[in-house]
Amino acid sequence: MTAYSKLRATSWRHVLPTLVLAAAAGWLAAALNLPLPWMIGPLFAVAGARMAGFGLRPLPGGRQSGQWAIGAALGLYFSPEVVAQLALHAPLVLAAAAGSLVLGGLCALIMRRLGGVDAPTAFFAALPGGASEMANLADRHGGAVDRIAAAHAIRVMMVVSVLPFALTFAGVHGSDLYVPLAREVDARTFPLLVGASLLGVTAFKLLRIANAWVLGPLLGVALATLAGVPLSALPAWVVNGGQLLIGCALGCRFSPEFFRAAPRFMAVAALTAALSLVLSFALAVLLGQLSAVPLPTLSLATAPGGVSEMCITAKVLQLGVPLVTVCHVLRVVVLTVGAQWSFGLFRRVVAA
Repeated sequence: MTAYSKLRATSWRHVLPTLVLAAAAGWLAAALNLPLPWMIGPLFAVAGARMAGFGLRPLPGGRQSGQWAIGAALGLYFSPEVVAQLALHAPLVLAAAAGSLVLGGLCALIMRRLGGVDAPTAFFAALPGGASEMANLADRHGGAVDRIAAAHAIRVMMVVSVLPFALTFAGVHGSDLYVPLAREVDARTFPLLVGASLLGVTAFKLLRIANAWVLGPLLGVALATLAGVPLSALPAWVVNGGQLLIGCALGCRFSPEFFRAAPRFMAVAALTAALSLVLSFALAVLLGQLSAVPLPTLSLATAPGGVSEMCITAKVLQLGVPLVTVCHVLRVVVLTVGAQWSFGLFRRVVAA
């Protein structure tokens, strides 16, 4: 057996148990009628097994495949009528994106004071942007990349764990008036769906834009939908499988050493993640006073979770999928572009 074959065999010995455990956890969570069962079940099961010392590994490329499924499914919602409605909410979308930058700065101040870390680490760990984008920006300014990645893992896990349960137990499921334009799986037009989604991925990759595997399919399918191209819906098992792969990828970020590496910082990261949830809900309440958008939809639109995680939550709970999607996409853009400028301001504030 060659060294490459041994490596592949070793890898699959870690990957296959991960997928089996995730599938069993997803099935159990679905049987218990838990919200987002195919993401939350695998997330908790895999994270628990990892922290117990089991050497589980995610499927190579699994997170990207899951993001592709979520992005393609979301793109089907963007009919001409929906886009016209979104244009009416442009001020709301901009306010939600700008508010996330302000709330991230407030949480960064707390992390700086209580976490015992330098300004770059505190700032980029607290901003609710993509973990890889924030880590890359922090690296340019001398931040601790490992702690920033850990803080974002804690934040996303807490948001994914808390928000769907809170919304489900509040009885807000099914209040969405938006529906995807394609609702039936059609073998004849399914290749068009796949082609449009992969064109979007290719464009984002060529332009070196982050989150290409979720935003690329979303944009590609959305443009095809807007153009009136007949598209198939995605089979339910593909969407559920996408959630499972994302849950596995998130769960595999945890390990026995995760919380032992810097316990004080991890505790503060969890505190600021909880605070960001409270502050984002307060922002949703404020925006709700200024618009006719339902509060549950706004709470998802302003939540400090990842793009794919929050958008699939909106899809499963049927809560303003297009509006939530646009808010989170713009939030990523604002945080990625505005982080450079706002960090200079943050550094001056903490130095004063």
